[in-house]
Amino acid sequence: MAIRFVEIKASDNPEALNSEWVILENDGKNPFNTRGCGMTVGRRGSAKKSLLGIIDPGFVLAPGERTRMLTGNPGTQAHGAAPEDGVKNYFLFLPRTYLQGPGTVLTLVLRGLPVSKAEYDPSQPGGVAVAAKKA
Repeated sequence: MAIRFVEIKASDNPEALNSEWVILENDGKNPFNTRGCGMTVGRRGSAKKSLLGIIDPGFVLAPGERTRMLTGNPGTQAHGAAPEDGVKNYFLFLPRTYLQGPGTVLTLVLRGLPVSKAEYDPSQPGGVAVAAKKA
C-alpha cells in the first residue's frame, strides 16, 4: 500500500487528546487526498469495527510526505499542545481517545475499502506492530 501508518501514539492522560495521534506517510509516487476517507478502530481478531468519522476537508499527502492526525482540538487548552517538529498536524476533533491498548487495529478506509491498516503495539518503535511474514 502506498499510504501507511508509521507511528501510533497513545495518550497517557485521557483529557490530553492532542497527545494521542497517528502519523500517515505516502510511500507512493502520486499524491493522495484523504478527503472522504474514514478511520475505523477495532480489536485484533474481532470483526467488529467502529467508524471514528469521515476526514473532511482532509489533506493531501504528497509522495514521501507525512502528516500527524491528532485526536483533539487545537483550540481546547485542556487537550494539550500539538507537537511542533516539522510534521504537519491535522486535528480530528474527536471527543475522547480511541486507542484501546495493545491489539487495537486502525484502518484508513475510502468508500468502505481499506487503504491502510495497522495494529497498535506499544512495545514496537513507533507503536506499530510488525506484520507477520508470510511463508
